[in-house]
Amino acid sequence: MTASSAAPPAWAHRGHPLWIAWLIHRLSGLALALFLPAHFLVLGLALNDPAALDGALRWMDNPWVKAAETGLVLLLGLHLFGGLRLLALEFLPWSPRQKTWAAAAVALACAVSAGFLLSAV
Repeated sequence: MTASSAAPPAWAHRGHPLWIAWLIHRLSGLALALFLPAHFLVLGLALNDPAALDGALRWMDNPWVKAAETGLVLLLGLHLFGGLRLLALEFLPWSPRQKTWAAAAVALACAVSAGFLLSAV
């Protein structure tokens, strides 16, 4: 058997742009799922302890928190537009432009998070 007829390694697909889009979608979903308990905790402060909520809101005026919120909006945009790309892949006829749609999903997510950052500053 020659080297040219050998099967590619099992991990060879991991450099493909659409696999990277899948990975970004999964990781952003995981990060959002980890954020949700903290978000619900802060919302619960509004019901149980308004003074603690005021303290949390003052802490959220910190520039580092604003930067983290921008990252969170970026993750949300990546997950949203990546999910829409996957829905299109499932329900629309196959297109050779899948890489273009993946790049457009990332570009839209970056645009949304940049708009959020500009409005937060």
